[in-house]
Amino acid sequence: MTSNKPYLIRAFFEWIVDNELTPYIAVDAYFPDVEVPVAYVTDGQIVLNIAPVSVGGFAMGEHAIEFSARFGGKLEHLIVPYEAVAAIYARENGVGTSFEVNYPPLSEEEPETVEEDPKPPKKGKPTLSIVK
Repeated sequence: MTSNKPYLIRAFFEWIVDNELTPYIAVDAYFPDVEVPVAYVTDGQIVLNIAPVSVGGFAMGEHAIEFSARFGGKLEHLIVPYEAVAAIYARENGVGTSFEVNYPPLSEEEPETVEEDPKPPKKGKPTLSIVK
């Protein structure tokens, strides 16, 4: 079964905007595939204003939220996978919801095997020795 998180985030976003409030999302900045300006990350998290009047090129895709925003006067392109969103809420009154951020399991790749050079064959006759 697919995650309901993207649907809930979209629904809360629409509800917040329909009520003429400002939608903010709290994002786990270290989640895989998150692209945010790291200079604005605090304690592994970044809070983003995603109001339609504040961002450009806003798209809530199948797997991520993408948009452009200015940070310190510099235009940045941001990508936030839905699974990295820890909360969505209205700035004015804090009404919204929070989510658990579950990191994907680490892939269990086979460790690289380094083939050692086989020992060169010994030359000459084998010998036995007595050990006391």
